Formats: sequence, C-alpha cells, structure tokens
Amino acid sequence: AYRKAILKDASPQGNYNLGNAIYQQNRYEEAVRQFENAANQAKDEKARSAAYHNLGNTHFQQQQYDKSVEAYKNALRLDPDDLETKKNLALAQRKLMIQQQQQQQQQKNEEKQEENQEQQQNQQQQQQQQQESQEDQQKPQDASEQQDLSKEEARKLLEIMEQEEKKVQEKVKKGQAKPTKSKKEW
Repeated sequence: AYRKAILKDASPQGNYNLGNAIYQQNRYEEAVRQFENAANQAKDEKARSAAYHNLGNTHFQQQQYDKSVEAYKNALRLDPDDLETKKNLALAQRKLMIQQQQQQQQQKNEEKQEENQEQQQNQQQQQQQQQESQEDQQKPQDASEQQDLSKEEARKLLEIMEQEEKKVQEKVKKGQAKPTKSKKEW
C-alpha cells in the first residue's frame, strides 16, 4: 500500500512509512534507500531527524557502525534533544570502537601469520638448499666409486681376456708343432 501511495504522490512521509515496513521485514538494504529518500525529501526538521534516526538503526542492524554513527549525528543536528538517538549514538560508537579493535587485532594476526609463513618458507628453502648441497657433495663421490668399480671390472676383464688369449695361442702353437696326417687316400 505504501508503494502505491508513493507512486501516486512521492511524499517523504510515504517513503518513511515504507522504510519502516521494509525494516520490520529485515530487508535492510531496501529500508536504507527509503529512509534516505525520506530524509532528503522532508522539509520538516523533526521528520528528517526521524528518517536519519531510522537510517542509523538500519545501518546498525547491518553492522555498518560507521554509517550508523553518521546517521545518528545527522539526526541529532536536526533534533539535539532526542534522548533515544543519543543512546543509540553512544551504543553505535561503542560497537564501532570494538569493531575497529577487532579489525586491528585481525590485521595483526594476519601479519603474524604471514611472517610465520615467510619464516617457514625460508626454513624450507634453506633445508632444500642444504639437501641439494649434500646431494651435490655426494654425487661426485658416488661417480668416483662407480668409476673405480668399472676400472676394477675392466682390469679383471682384461686379465681374463689375456688368459684366454694365452690359452688360444698355446693351442695354436701345439697345433703347428704336429703335422696332421690326412686319413684319406687320393
């Protein structure tokens, strides 16, 4: 009904009432727009103050305490004797201060976590470098051991080949010393 009334006559009172109805439905973003429209359109200081007061309440519900404080201040500039707005302003300021402290604490914690992560990464890099240097030192030793083994094997193989060659030469010499007789008669 308030929407229909606003379509016919966009009055500040209609925006204010629509904002209140929407606020009660916990649709705070829409309520903010209606209260802002009411505050901007209202010519009466009491009506503007009430719109700012409810705008402050809406921001407070959204935990936007900085905006809430500003809205309450606007309401008090228009109606400095409003005790309820003063109480709400004090509460919003306390909540804002707590929120800022929590954010600072969270930033400190994040910075500490980042520092810890950097330290861990540095430690991991150092460990990797140490492992790589140890592996590099071990590689030449391993390679020389492999070369030594292959030299020994090569010597053994050469010795075996020499022995085999000597045997073959001895057989050849024995074979040359004895003439072979042919068993066939021609």
